[in-house]
Parts: sequence; C-alpha cells; structure tokens
Amino acid sequence: MPQADIDRIAEETGFSGVVWIDRAGEVEFAKAYGLANRAYRVPNTVDTRFAVASGGKGFTALAVLSLVRDGVLELGTTARSLLGADLPLIAADVTVEHLLTHTSGIGDYLDEEVHTDITAYLIGAAHELTTTESFLPLLDGHPAKFRAGERFSYCNGGFVVLALLAERASGVGYHDLVRERVLRPAGLTRTGFLRSDELPADAAVGYLPLDGVDRSNVFHLPVLATGDGGIHTTAADVSAFWRAFFAGDIVADVAQVVRPRCDVPEESLRYGLGFWLHESTDEVILAGYDAGASFKSTHDPRTGTTRTVLSNTSPGAWPLARALDR
Repeated sequence: MPQADIDRIAEETGFSGVVWIDRAGEVEFAKAYGLANRAYRVPNTVDTRFAVASGGKGFTALAVLSLVRDGVLELGTTARSLLGADLPLIAADVTVEHLLTHTSGIGDYLDEEVHTDITAYLIGAAHELTTTESFLPLLDGHPAKFRAGERFSYCNGGFVVLALLAERASGVGYHDLVRERVLRPAGLTRTGFLRSDELPADAAVGYLPLDGVDRSNVFHLPVLATGDGGIHTTAADVSAFWRAFFAGDIVADVAQVVRPRCDVPEESLRYGLGFWLHESTDEVILAGYDAGASFKSTHDPRTGTTRTVLSNTSPGAWPLARALDR
C-alpha cells in the first residue's frame, strides 16, 4: 500500500497511533501519527508503547500452553479442579481448552454481545483490580450461556479465569508467568504491564470522547491488566513477538496453537488457541478493542510479513487495518 494512501487515511480519520509493516524483520514502513499525551502535546513516535486490549489474550494463551508443555496443566484440566468453591456458576466440565477457544459457555463480566458500546462500559473500582484474584467478585454471578463445547462465543472473563487457573496451578502470579514464559523468551524488552495511573513518559494515554471532550480512559479499565488483555507494547516488539512465536521460542508446538478450532463466520475468521486466524489463509491475527485502545497485528508465516496498527483511541486502528488487509 503506498505511503500516500496511508497518510491520507490517517489524516481523514484523525488517526492517533503507529502503523508498521515489515517483512522477515526488515522494516518496509513505520510511521507515527497524533499525540501520546494530549494535555502536554506529546507526539506519538514509532517507539511509543500502546495498550493492546485483547491483543494480550495471545500472551495469556502462550503462558498457559507453556504450563501445559511442562505438565503443570493439561488442556483437559477442569476449571473446577482449581477453583474449588470459587465461581460456582462455572460448570464442572469446563476445561482449559474450552476457555482457550471461547467455547466454555461461561457467563462473561464484559459480554460484548451486550456491551456493544465499549466506551460506555465502566468497570467500577478500577483502582482495586491489580491482581487476578481481585477479579473474583467481578467474575462471579454470571449464569452460563450454553453448555461447554457447544459453540464459539467470545468471552473476556474466560481469559481472566485462565489467568487464575495458571496462577493456582503454578504458584506464580500471572504477570510474572507472562514475563518469564512469553516476554523473556521472545526478547520483548519494551512490553510490560503498566499501571494506567502511573504511565511512563514513553507510553500513550488512551482517549475516548466524554461529553464532547477527549478524556483519559483511566476510569474505564482495570488499573493493571490481567488475562483478558491490556498489556502495553511497541510496534517493533509486536514484530519480534511474531518471529519468536513462529520460531518456536515460546512454545515448540506452534502448529497446535494456530490449528483452527472454531469457525467464526460472523467475523469472517477462524479461531485457534488464543489467536484469531484468517478464514482461508495461514495468516494469524492478534486484535484488541477497548475504551481508548485499538490494535490489530496480522502475521503471514509464509512470507514473514507483519502488518501492525496501534492506536490510543477506541476506533483509531480499524480504518487503516482494513486498508492494509486489502
């Protein structure tokens, strides 16, 4: 796609973020647009760190699968075997695999079929959500939507439950699990869990319109991300992640992770274990959408090409991501 077309779409849509395209590690296009901090007029750069919302689910999946590799968990491990008396509405036959593939049927604290306007959803007590265990009251009380394994239904809460199961099985906190089992093996030095109320100078503040004014998303999201997403990263680290993942540096059996488990025709996609898959090609996708954050990265393992769009607004990434996909 010509640079002039990318610049035109960015200007027409008021894009704030970074567009990055590389092939086998060689950068073909990298450019930043808009402001990382609007109060202080700090511009985004290609090295700015952005929250990637549900893009972090891929990291959760790989942390869990590394525990499966080491025999700490199994795909067939039931959630109930580690939850004990917690979250009693989760059915006894729900397994790790069901949770990884969004086929668990459990009720979701943030059901995107109900909360269609993500910017209107306020999580409540966001400052208290600093650990996976602190999510238990939020996860509780949601009746099952269907029987485990019956169908695909995207479930944010299911990935928080996965983080909880990983912690209880390993005795290691979720954030440390991801750091040691995903970030370190992949060499992701600019990726990490940042508190939204103390973002460093190189991280973009997420913005959404409230009462006609663009305001920070600090009250809309957990102060510290957990299993269902929200980790901060850079465009370069995203590309490094894809290369490390397909090289087998994180988990050896990459084919198992990207094997299609579900067709998702309403999205014109398929789903593996924590990753979206193109409906007809080998391309693998991480994507995220939340209040003040949007992200899509598509990797083609055949050519080694990565196309990444990161934005610090809710709708920002999508026009450019669609154009790049075409």
